[in-house]
Order: sequence, then C-alpha cells, then structure tokens
Amino acid sequence: MSRCPPFHSHEVTVTTTPTSSPATAEVEVTGSFAWYRSMSPKGRRAFKGAFGGYALDSYDFLVLPMAVVAITAYFGLTTAQTGLLTTVTLLASAVGGVIAGVLIDRIGRVKTLMVTVGTYALFTVLCGFATSYPMLLCFRTLQGIGFGGEWAAGAILVAEYAKPRYRGRVLAWVQSSWAVGWALAVIVGTVLTGSLDSNIVWRVLFWTGAAPALLLVYVRRNVEDAPKATEHLAHKSARPLLLSVFRGGLARRTLFATLLSTGVMGGYYTFATWLPAYLKTERGLTVVGTGGYLFVLITGAFCGYITAGHLIDRLGRKKSFALFALLSAGLLMTYVNIPAGSNSLLLYLGFPLGFCASAIFSGFGSYLAELYPHAVRGTGQSFTYNVGRALGAVFPTAVGFSSAGVGGALIYGAIGYALALVALIGLPETRGSELT
Repeated sequence: MSRCPPFHSHEVTVTTTPTSSPATAEVEVTGSFAWYRSMSPKGRRAFKGAFGGYALDSYDFLVLPMAVVAITAYFGLTTAQTGLLTTVTLLASAVGGVIAGVLIDRIGRVKTLMVTVGTYALFTVLCGFATSYPMLLCFRTLQGIGFGGEWAAGAILVAEYAKPRYRGRVLAWVQSSWAVGWALAVIVGTVLTGSLDSNIVWRVLFWTGAAPALLLVYVRRNVEDAPKATEHLAHKSARPLLLSVFRGGLARRTLFATLLSTGVMGGYYTFATWLPAYLKTERGLTVVGTGGYLFVLITGAFCGYITAGHLIDRLGRKKSFALFALLSAGLLMTYVNIPAGSNSLLLYLGFPLGFCASAIFSGFGSYLAELYPHAVRGTGQSFTYNVGRALGAVFPTAVGFSSAGVGGALIYGAIGYALALVALIGLPETRGSELT
C-alpha cells in the first residue's frame, strides 16, 4: 500500500468576489502538491487506494520476469513456452479489461477495483502452487484477467474526484505507481533469489503476491465512489452494454482512442521487449540486466510519469501525447543508428528513452475518462486501453519475424508511435473538462 507524499511548505490563498461572504469564500490551494491537497478527504482516500492497487498490480505482473529463470529450469521449458507465459497474460488482460469496463458502469468503481485486485492477487498466489507447466499457464492466464481490469477501475475512480485543472497530474501520479511496483519486484526478487534454493524461490515470489489482500481491507473500509457516479448507479435502468461505446456519436472516439492505445502500446512493447536483446547481442553490452541498468530504467520511468502530469495539464492532452510520441520515436531510431564504438552513449540515452516511453502513458487516465460520459465511462476507457494493449502486443512479435535483425526491426516501435500521432487527428482536446 502506498503512502501519500509528504506535504509541506505550501500556501493557501483565499479569493473572494465583492459579494462574497466569509462563509462562501472560495479557497484556492497552491503549492507543489496542490493537485493532492485540492482533493476532498474521500478523494484522497480514493487516490491512495488506486495508487496502491496499480503498484501491486505492477508487482504481481513483474514477479514473473524475476522468477522466469528458475521456472524455466524447474519445468524444463523451451524459450517459446517461457515467452507464452507473458503473452497469455497480456492477451487475457484485454479480455479482463473489457469485462471490468462493463462492471465499472454496472456495479461501480470501488467494487470493480476490489474484484480485480482480488482476482490478480488470488491467481498470482496460485501460480506458486502449480505442479505442471499447463497448470501454471492456466493460473497466469486467469491472473491476467484481473491485471487488465484494475487500471481502469482505479483511474476512473480518481479522475471523478480530481479537479479538472489538476486531473492530469493526479492521474500521472497514479500511473507512476507502476514504477514503484516494478522497483519493489526487483528488490524482493533480488533478495529472495540470493537467499533461497532455485527450486523454491519462484514459488515464494508468487506467494508474495498475496500482499494486495491488505489493500482490499483498506479499500473496503475507506474508499467509495464519487457522488455523481453513485447517483448514476442508483438508476437501475442505466445498465450499458459493451456496444454502447459505438453508439450515440461515440464510435469515432472509441475507434481513434483504441488506435491511440495500440500505437503507444506497440511502441512501448517493442522497446521494452527487444532493446535489451539488441544491446546484448548486437552491441555487446554486458551491463544490461544488472541492478544498475534496471535502476536507471525505473528512475527514468518514474520521473517521466510525474513530469508528464504537469505538461498534460499545461499543454493539453493531445499536444502532450504528440510530444512524447515524437520524442520516443526519435530516440528509438537514434538508438539503432549510433555508430559502433559509441556504446557508452547508448546507456546514457537509456534514461531519456525510458523517460519519454513511460511519460506518454500518464495521459491515458485523464484523457480516456474525459472522452466518455458517466454512463459508459468505464466501458469506454477500459475497452480502448485494453484492446489497444492486446493489439500492441503484435508489434514485438513482428520484430521476431523480421529479417532485418533486432536493430533494424526496432523500426516497428517507431511505426507504433506514428500510429498514435495519426489517431490524435481524430480525437478532441479535453483539457479542463468537467466529467459530465
């Protein structure tokens, strides 16, 4: 469970109009963390629940890479079988995301958050009890269903509490919890791998995935849906179907938002999947995969998430997406065209590439929520994000079939970011929008 950042050295400004009385004066909160202090107590509790949920979502997903060597040896797996464990998780996450989207609009944000967190926690733990590869594959698939739905439930919950002027920053901080969970997985995995026998360490890593159960207790006792969402759910006749996001003038938004997600996911998955292999096999860098290299990537990701939140609120959603798509594509192409003998430069460029490739995700939480009305917000946000994730997973697969070598095939990542730029043409700007 996350702790909220320390808040100090702030100031509060009270602004009034000539007709205002002290009882009706508007209090404006300023300072570095005004985005957090401007939220109501219920909003802050929702933020903590969503932050913790996504951090633990990240942790439960990333314990697999930390355990993969031991799992491969234990079951005697081929490279294809090992890779399938990640592939089925991502594909199942698309299915889980679509299901969760409908649940968000039918039973509420908080209840869906609890269902998804409970699902990914349960099946992560069960992975540790697997006695065969098919059983492990089955549990990992079911874990992916919960993994895919949690993000949308938490993001929408917080978006509906956040002030319009700060929504980009609030959701960027929620997105940054992915880096927190990633760092925690690396730390726990490193400690356990150095302490336990390889035949048991992978099981223990999965068993630590039970931690989200503590978060469920907090959410159950302290978090509730925003008032407008609660009012909507009170109308029993308001039970949207999945196809609702393709009706009433929403079809264009849904199609282009899905294309945006596909492009961003495709670019990121290509970079995350194949860049380490490129650095190792074609550039001969042995530092890849070490703690120092991972530290640079995780730090860059966290800084990217937070910085992007400020730009999203200042520049707007579309300009921020376009900026980070261009920077990510440019850095990716620069990476593969650096002359031999300049390998140290590759490591230096790892930070800005990780920064930009992660920063672009900060806009999704606020932007997708603002594209849809209350009635179908969960369905629309979760559908576009998770279907995009499934389609984006095709990009790194295409690299594997390319004859241009890993370095040359990384152009598929740039193609993904180009698709994202095209998608923005068909989408509106929503900065400052009230969630109606």
